[in-house]
Amino acid sequence: MPDEAGSAALEFIGLGVILLVPLVYLVLALGAIQGQMLGVESAARHTARTMSAAKGVADATARADAAVRSAIEEYGMDPATIDVDIRCTSAAVECPSAGATVVVTVTAEVTLPFVPPVFGLDRVSSVRVQASSAYKVSRTWTAG
Repeated sequence: MPDEAGSAALEFIGLGVILLVPLVYLVLALGAIQGQMLGVESAARHTARTMSAAKGVADATARADAAVRSAIEEYGMDPATIDVDIRCTSAAVECPSAGATVVVTVTAEVTLPFVPPVFGLDRVSSVRVQASSAYKVSRTWTAG
């Protein structure tokens, strides 16, 4: 029988590194995705809520911009990757209006950590996260 003294420790270290590196990367990637998901969810919810409580169309637009900017700063998102879509259920009138439902959808692209921007790898390895929120505007809402 050959002498195998000390090879178990070496095998344990080698196997441990091989298994630990992908596990750590998975935790980092999922953490980045979860952080961005919380950011877009917060942006959608607060934007819809502030628009439904606004005093007019101009005030609703200003509040929506402020809510999105606040969420971007709070969660450290890249403003270039954020897309905000604001719609109302009643398309015939201005958004927001009395009795309409404001639906805000926020979409963001999350780039995975440690992926270099060489050969467009950062675009290929990005994950899209999206959240929507809807709030009903009061029937007694008046613009102005």
